[in-house]
Amino acid sequence: MNPRLASIEPSQIRALAAKKRPTSIDLGLGEPTLLPQQRFIDAAARQTSELGMKYTLNPGDLELRTLIAQHYAYPGMAEGRNVCITGGSQEAMYVAIKTLLDPARDEVLIVEPAYPAYAKIAQLEGIEVRSVGMPAGSGFRYDPDAIVAALTPATRLVIIGSPSNPTGRVISRAAVKSLAAALLARGGEPVWVLDDELYRELTYVDDAGSMAEVYPYTIAINGLSKSNALTGLRIGWTIAPAPLCDELNKVHAWVVTAANTFGQRVARSIFTEPGALSEQAAWYRTQRAAVLEALRDSGLTYVEPDGAFYVCVKLPPGTDSIAFAYRLIEERDVVTNPGRIFGESLEGWLRLSWVAPIEAFREGLTRIAAAALV
Repeated sequence: MNPRLASIEPSQIRALAAKKRPTSIDLGLGEPTLLPQQRFIDAAARQTSELGMKYTLNPGDLELRTLIAQHYAYPGMAEGRNVCITGGSQEAMYVAIKTLLDPARDEVLIVEPAYPAYAKIAQLEGIEVRSVGMPAGSGFRYDPDAIVAALTPATRLVIIGSPSNPTGRVISRAAVKSLAAALLARGGEPVWVLDDELYRELTYVDDAGSMAEVYPYTIAINGLSKSNALTGLRIGWTIAPAPLCDELNKVHAWVVTAANTFGQRVARSIFTEPGALSEQAAWYRTQRAAVLEALRDSGLTYVEPDGAFYVCVKLPPGTDSIAFAYRLIEERDVVTNPGRIFGESLEGWLRLSWVAPIEAFREGLTRIAAAALV
């Protein structure tokens, strides 16, 4: 057995989800409850009936890669050669970490609270992991000065998620510019930024920045899982400068050969139709308004989300969030996720997914508040 596996725990998110009962209120797993837009699946099926299901090129269908690059149009990264289609955004994370980092000398700095897979993937590769927590006192807002202060000479990659899973926070345009300027001023070997933009299409505030728009050493990753309710299709991508993208493609080709052809056809149909990528975002905006009203009524302390479909609620001082989450499913029949699994800075909080029907979300909040007062 690979000895590195001994120090890597299985997913607590999945462990808690596995305890869900038919009666449970599920505020845990980050999966849309909307159905996919059927017209794009039908279009892919028609094409498959005509052309079969052959491999695409290793980095993916060139037309799809070009559509993605042109849609985001990041400076210097607006051509098909800047995109690699991956088996979901998590493969994109793995490929980026595997490509960029040398276990013998490099470290990754993760900006927390953060999606647990960032650290687990790096640990699996034998990469030194360090973290910098954004403080609860500022609502977990991204602080470029704190990020820069946490860098060491060995830091080769900084990982940011915006909008954030778990907090829903976005990195502001001013913070992006400040961080980019500070990284460029360091000189020497560049520090790369992996900007996880999986929830980019589910952004509800105007002041949302993107590192790829201002910082040339950025790998942006994204996918269709959340924006278009296609988690099971496993279509994601990296967008990166061409020389690095060639190396990403090399790793990707050895990991999975190529992303699945049917999924790429669905994606191509979505990117071909203007507005389709953000079509479902209207439902989330409406849901978010109802969620915020329910949160205000609950009496719980929470962080108002700028994007994604999560909200973090505060537990009483000294509460072990993992123990509380397990007790909550056993005693109150509500599935949530403990803050500690997203980093020590979120200990004492719960992450709630708010894709459930609003009546169920309200009832879940009532049960959480009652358990917190015991």
